[in-house]
Amino acid sequence: MSFHAGQKVLITSCEDDPRAAGRTGRIVDEAPPTHRTDGRWTVHGAGLLIGPVPCRPSELRPVG
Repeated sequence: MSFHAGQKVLITSCEDDPRAAGRTGRIVDEAPPTHRTDGRWTVHGAGLLIGPVPCRPSELRPVG
């Protein structure tokens, strides 16, 4: 699934930071991820004590 910068998403699971699962945030990346990011999108705003997290597309769902 493709996302765009600023899009609100639900993090259904997150291999890199399990604390982010079940939270919503916004996509930070201006361009689709590449092999350098292992195909992961950067999501910010998942929580006060959770920084930007890299998530695979399968771990994200669009909101609204």
